[in-house]
Amino acid sequence: MYLPPHDPHVDDPMRFKPLFRVHLMERKSATVECMYGHRGPHNGHIQIVKKDEFSTKCNQTDHHRMSGGRQEEFRTWLREEWGRTLEDIFHEHMQELILMKFIYTSQYDNCLTYRRIYLPPSHPDDLIRPGLFKGTYGSHGLEIVMLSFHGKRARGTKITGDPNIPAGQQTVEIDLMHRIQLPDVESLRNFNELSRIVLEVREQVRQEQQQQENGLEDGEGRGRQSPREPQRGPAQPIVEPPAEKVGAPGDGEAAAAAAPAPEQPAHSGQGQPFVLPVGVSSRNEDYPRTCRMCFYGTGLIAGHGFTSPERTPGVFILFDEDRFGFIWLELKSFSLYSRVQATFRNAEAPSPQAFEEMLKNIQSLTS
Repeated sequence: MYLPPHDPHVDDPMRFKPLFRVHLMERKSATVECMYGHRGPHNGHIQIVKKDEFSTKCNQTDHHRMSGGRQEEFRTWLREEWGRTLEDIFHEHMQELILMKFIYTSQYDNCLTYRRIYLPPSHPDDLIRPGLFKGTYGSHGLEIVMLSFHGKRARGTKITGDPNIPAGQQTVEIDLMHRIQLPDVESLRNFNELSRIVLEVREQVRQEQQQQENGLEDGEGRGRQSPREPQRGPAQPIVEPPAEKVGAPGDGEAAAAAAPAPEQPAHSGQGQPFVLPVGVSSRNEDYPRTCRMCFYGTGLIAGHGFTSPERTPGVFILFDEDRFGFIWLELKSFSLYSRVQATFRNAEAPSPQAFEEMLKNIQSLTS
């Protein structure tokens, strides 16, 4: 099992924890050992369910128990998983979430089903190289997200989840057609200024979608495009030119930002100063102070048990080839993501279609 580093150190390497091992014997037989717990290897079982899927079962779950009972097991788990003690965690809500995770994960006793996941295919036109990233999720700690590119959009899919948003769900979606031009640093410190810019872009996106839907309805009704209006595809969004006026830095920039203007590629050395607005919380204050570009995006939020899920507006910030961030506008929260540098053999998807099918399958497991 690959575990993220201890919260909030997203740039630290992944941690490795053996869960089971297989001894290959003669005559095509094998023995399986469960490695879970602190009393050494013990008898286990592996069953191949179907292609790209298998299950593990521990036959001696008493080896997972500790002499000090559940309290000792919880404190040991907390030290290993979070690198701290319960006394170090003063936030009551965070204590509750950690306890929920312990109860949820420990009940399975290493009796789990595994399904293959593919790494996302890459394309020369991608903003950055797709792949796995470690991200900060407030009191939930660090989680693993897969960044993939799909034409005019990018998606962040949770590979590990939490009590609110489970694994397999699309945690962030980035609209690569609507770039956001941030104001100067002093104006950026004002959360209301950033909120105004983002909400203007959101309204523009809504209007463009409405225009496209109306265009489709007109086309279906007449069987062809209206001769009075030239056809516009999503690559050429309708953008009203910003009015020229004197005001605070950033006035009118949101509308202009949506137009595909000449811009530096993601791998260039160009950057602009970046700072989080006052009032936006971050688990990691050691975030980059320059960024390359920003885009409008949406983030998925929900209550415990994935209740009442909804997509809310936010800002995707590209820092460099290996790091990006997302500002959750409604939550006034910032997530920092850092690339997983571990290499995985035989993890490439055999085709783009196979990767898309895998994404649908893992999302359907928790929908």
